Amino acid sequence: MRVVSLVPSLTEAVALTLPGLLVGATDWCTHPAGLEVTRVGGSKYPDLDRVLALRPDLVLLNVEENRREDADALSAAGVPVRVTYPRTVDEALTELADLLRDLGAPAEPEWLALARRAWADLPAARPARRAVVPVWRRPWVVLGADTFAGDVLRRLGVMNVYADHVERYPRPALDKLRARAPELVVLPDEPYLFTADDGPEAFPGTPCALVSGRHLTWYGPSLAEAPAVLAAQLAAPVVHPG
Repeated sequence: MRVVSLVPSLTEAVALTLPGLLVGATDWCTHPAGLEVTRVGGSKYPDLDRVLALRPDLVLLNVEENRREDADALSAAGVPVRVTYPRTVDEALTELADLLRDLGAPAEPEWLALARRAWADLPAARPARRAVVPVWRRPWVVLGADTFAGDVLRRLGVMNVYADHVERYPRPALDKLRARAPELVVLPDEPYLFTADDGPEAFPGTPCALVSGRHLTWYGPSLAEAPAVLAAQLAAPVVHPG
């Protein structure tokens, strides 16, 4: 089987579990390090001619990572596609197990078993901190309802104050974000690269946790270490004096 992945999380999962199966991946597929496959452009705007030239038996996509029109174009060209859409940690673990089994994995990989244990071992209840979670600025975009990253944070004791918003990724003005009076602002380093010098200054006096976007939003081998990595980052926020 020849597989092209347009989803960084799935690229890592397939490459580590079934080496040699992948023939193509996006320019943003950075894990595992040293992966040698044909690059086919970005997740949002892949070079479909390059994808088709690889003669894939399957292309892996995700509802949030990729565009519907690209999935439709691949299907119209006769290429089977598999579209993932996990919105919780449990859904991600199930989708990964199903995908790898269907691709021919003889057994569940060790990293997936470790991920199951890591999330199952979290305390059932912990004090919740009210947070806003920007994923972009200029304009500001935050996590809203029904997102995978929102469930990750919830299980780590962080309550997204926009979790009940009608949109999955609302775009409130900065003054609206501040008016929510969050106890914490969670700033991932992807898709927007928030840093200590770019992000906390917008929320003077409010603790801002700089976290790994890969561990917050990727659903693959990084899930095994995500609880420990994110818990440490959430416990060490920075405060901009304003």
